[in-house]
Amino acid sequence: MSLKITSRLVGLTGRVVSCHTSSGGRFTVKHDRQNQRFTVTTGSGAGANECAVLSYKFTGQKEVDLMSTFVPETFRGQGIAAVLSQAAMDFLVEENLKARISCWYIKKYIDEQPQQQYKDFIIS
Repeated sequence: MSLKITSRLVGLTGRVVSCHTSSGGRFTVKHDRQNQRFTVTTGSGAGANECAVLSYKFTGQKEVDLMSTFVPETFRGQGIAAVLSQAAMDFLVEENLKARISCWYIKKYIDEQPQQQYKDFIIS
């Protein structure tokens, strides 16, 4: 599956990333800094009121714990968990943060991205 990702910054609430799957699906990743999470909602159709979430918390100065991802059944198989993970990793890089990874999916995502320099931002 290929994804086309475009992003723009939105005020103090953080980044909004619009994504399109190769099958024509559309969704938007929003970074909610106040509630320390990244969320995805689809544009319309079944599950339009559902939300996929990647949660994190600050554990120290310039340090976060990427705690969990939740992807509703209706969203699965569309690459949404990977896009949430990518958004979280981009956040680490842009803010120069270090992260502990509690979520197994995010650990898997990082392991599968050897071309990226994410390992420099991970606390073992």
